[in-house]
Amino acid sequence: MANMDLHIVDWASLAETRAQLGASFIRILGYFREDGLRSIELIESAMRASDAPAMVMPSHKLKSEARQFGGERLGQLAEDIEMFARQCVETHETPEDYVDRVVLLRPLFNSMMDAIDAETSPLVQRHKGFGTARRVA
Repeated sequence: MANMDLHIVDWASLAETRAQLGASFIRILGYFREDGLRSIELIESAMRASDAPAMVMPSHKLKSEARQFGGERLGQLAEDIEMFARQCVETHETPEDYVDRVVLLRPLFNSMMDAIDAETSPLVQRHKGFGTARRVA
């Protein structure tokens, strides 16, 4: 199961990716949002069909892309699902034992994206640090 000690977003990793992507960051983050949801849909569909081979590639893709944007907890969960699906393929087993993990993907993805949006969106008003709160007389 995903290590709950991992942060939803590793801000240092996200900052590194943001610096590397520069002006393309928001556009690429949008691609990740679309691709991540599509990967989750494919994993969920494969789980419903008891199709372990169909879980492998979207889990692998989700793992890699999540980690690129600092999503260590989501990346770990996707890796756990990927490794289990690969084991199921090798042993000719069905993946039902991991349904509890698969149902965690979407809420964890949404939490990760909400956290990133709150930090990176110019439309989100942030109040941090000394002197940012207004006093009411």
